[in-house]
Amino acid sequence: MPVASCPVHGLDADDLSCSIREHVAHSLGKRGQEAGCRDVATAMALTLRDRLVDRMLETRDRYRESRAKRMYYLSIEYLLGRCLGNNIYNMNLQGEMAGLLQSWGFSLEEIREHERDPALGNGGLGRLAACFLDSLATLDMPGCGYGIHYEYGLFKQSIENDRQVERPDYWMAEGMPLQLERRDQAVIVPLYGRVEDHQGPDGGYLPLWVDWQDLVGVPYDIPIVGYGDRTVNYLRLFAAKSTDNFNMQIFDQGDYIKAIHQKVYSELISKVLYPSESISFGKELRLVQEFFLVFCSIRDITRRFLKQNRNIEELPEFTAIQLNDTHPALAVAELMRLLVDERRVPWDRAWNIVTRTLAFTNHTLMPEALEMWSVELMEKVLPRHLQIIYEVNRRFLDTVRASGVTDEAKIRRMSLIDENGGKQVRMAHLAVVGSHSVNGVSKLHSELVKKVLFPDYAALWPGKFNNKTNGITPRRWLYKANPGLSGLISEAIGEDWITDLDQLQKLAPLAEDPSFRERFAGVKRAAKAKLADYFAKTTGIVVSPDAVFDMQAKRIHEYKRQLLNAMHVIHDYLRVTEDGYVPPAPRVYVFAGKAAPGYFEAKEIIHLICRLSKVINADKRASDWIKVVFAADYRVSLAEKLIPAADVSEQISTAGTEASGTGNMKFSLNGALTVGTLDGANIEIREAVGAENFYLFGLTTPEVERLLGEGSYDPWEYYRKHPEIRRVLDALSAGRFSPDEPAVFHWMFEKLLSRNERYLHLADFMTYLDAHERIGMEYANPDVWMRKAALNVARMGGFSSDRTIREYARDIWGIKPFPPKGAAPRA
Repeated sequence: MPVASCPVHGLDADDLSCSIREHVAHSLGKRGQEAGCRDVATAMALTLRDRLVDRMLETRDRYRESRAKRMYYLSIEYLLGRCLGNNIYNMNLQGEMAGLLQSWGFSLEEIREHERDPALGNGGLGRLAACFLDSLATLDMPGCGYGIHYEYGLFKQSIENDRQVERPDYWMAEGMPLQLERRDQAVIVPLYGRVEDHQGPDGGYLPLWVDWQDLVGVPYDIPIVGYGDRTVNYLRLFAAKSTDNFNMQIFDQGDYIKAIHQKVYSELISKVLYPSESISFGKELRLVQEFFLVFCSIRDITRRFLKQNRNIEELPEFTAIQLNDTHPALAVAELMRLLVDERRVPWDRAWNIVTRTLAFTNHTLMPEALEMWSVELMEKVLPRHLQIIYEVNRRFLDTVRASGVTDEAKIRRMSLIDENGGKQVRMAHLAVVGSHSVNGVSKLHSELVKKVLFPDYAALWPGKFNNKTNGITPRRWLYKANPGLSGLISEAIGEDWITDLDQLQKLAPLAEDPSFRERFAGVKRAAKAKLADYFAKTTGIVVSPDAVFDMQAKRIHEYKRQLLNAMHVIHDYLRVTEDGYVPPAPRVYVFAGKAAPGYFEAKEIIHLICRLSKVINADKRASDWIKVVFAADYRVSLAEKLIPAADVSEQISTAGTEASGTGNMKFSLNGALTVGTLDGANIEIREAVGAENFYLFGLTTPEVERLLGEGSYDPWEYYRKHPEIRRVLDALSAGRFSPDEPAVFHWMFEKLLSRNERYLHLADFMTYLDAHERIGMEYANPDVWMRKAALNVARMGGFSSDRTIREYARDIWGIKPFPPKGAAPRA
């Protein structure tokens, strides 16, 4: 490609071409003819960044001129996915870019494949945060994200000898051209030290946090472009760097290595993303990591606010801060510390500012996921914050008693400090007490938050609790990920659905049209054929695009019940090979997901799935009817390949365990039919798409609570009563799928038959089989199946993250859109 000199910031094909060639020459230092695929990808990203920065500055000026109230989203995780393709689609440049690349001998798809996924999240929590940022920008709302600039992501997963192997995911290895380093806005972060009691000039108590160690938080901004290139917000990620200051006492003692070691330790804070279920990660480092996020964010937010020459007591009028789960809960204590210690705001007025500014989203019902930190550790790391938490707790419990509560057991339950055994700070309680709003993320989950997690708080503050059902961005999860289906939709009803997903309801009458169903089926088969090619290249497994593509793609966890799915695979295999059963249609079972490195049970479930794949795919009696694929290293870019090709979406968690789920929404939006329990957002999806278009099975939440609460669950009863269950478990126990290690899966047999098996696999197994029988029969009738699939797409409008963001903005944040001059607000 030749180099030419030209202006930088146009958006037509000629300007884009010139800019890309300029960056190849002047940013990468190469001749045009030397530029390979990766070079072109980098130059494209830099070209887009030039335009995004222009628009980001214009957006910032628009907010400032309007004195807009702003929302700041604090999250320990963000799963952005590849940014290059997403930006191209949101800027509506896919046609221009594809044409340019073709003229240079490249394709847009191969260019995008050279970008690494920014591995800044474990799963749904981080992906939801990314969807929210997309919707905020698309809706022209003043909101941005704060997080940590992890150097290493969760981990890269490979399968070796049928087991998960973890390798470091240095996602920055190729750089990230899109991001902007903001070293001039770095933050000094204090840690450790002690508190000295002093008296202020006014005679009041003046605590001084002294002898603390410091490190630096350096911000990096990633522009977040909304659809149509109208608004560009940003995600600000902080990287931990050591200061230029050594501990001179250590240095003067001649221990140079120890002095250097302290500097290196500081940078560990943003080195690696914490795995969700890991217990091996250092507790102290994790606490420091969470405080690092909170301190950098609060300092940056208040700096921006005060730059406008406003009184700090006006903070809630112009600022909303959303805590995405308990990880940023220390924001309650840090904002209080800043107000009381640094700004000298009286306690009661400071507390009023804190509670009016902060809001809290709970994402889990799992007791082990509700963070608690030992008082001893917090006193070591954050001595002043522990003092503040104790004072918040004292005043709060005085309020509880003043409200008429005399039950000391209830008061102990509501305390921010857990006194059972070693004292611990309950971070979820701190977030609830310090926020003006507490929301769950689906209707069922929000009810369980009030009923199970925080019943005493809900009784005290019933108006504080609300629901905000999660959503997904249709830009990435339909418009970009599934161009075949999005093209068919746009041809049928126009393009307004991209920013107004309710427009999809116009497809409902077309589901009755045989010609539309035929075209819909053609789009689905093309996506399946593309995925089949990917499997053949990456796994060597050959699958037919005419089979049912049955998928479960999500983090591996016992409550998500990949084991239940695997049991069904065993059941199908034994029916075919031992009973001579002929299924109505071939089935390809696709599993994808990572198990936390320290989570034995989850890793062994992956081991079982890989053994099933090896045995079943090699058995000529079954391989024409059943194939099993484990798609390794699940990430956003892999999800974009899997989801458009799915026929069946497995959403099979035990009722009452999944907060919401967003994978269930992505699959359904792309025309997969759900087999699922009444759990999380499954309930709302079933209501929306119609009970007849959803394959329901399993116990309800009250039934689960009753079985577990009464201790009446007896899995041996199911084992004795149902030969189907007995045959599957006996095959596991006997080493049918692990002849070289006959006892390797025997623990599963024992656990599934234990009265303490709290996810009730056996209780739900027979109804799960019934649901799959219905799936097989209905898939064999293309008219029936495609009508159901098309109606799923048509009725998913309510699950856009645009809708979710509008509800947060209206009910919690008090922010509104600020579109460019002359542009109408989004519908």
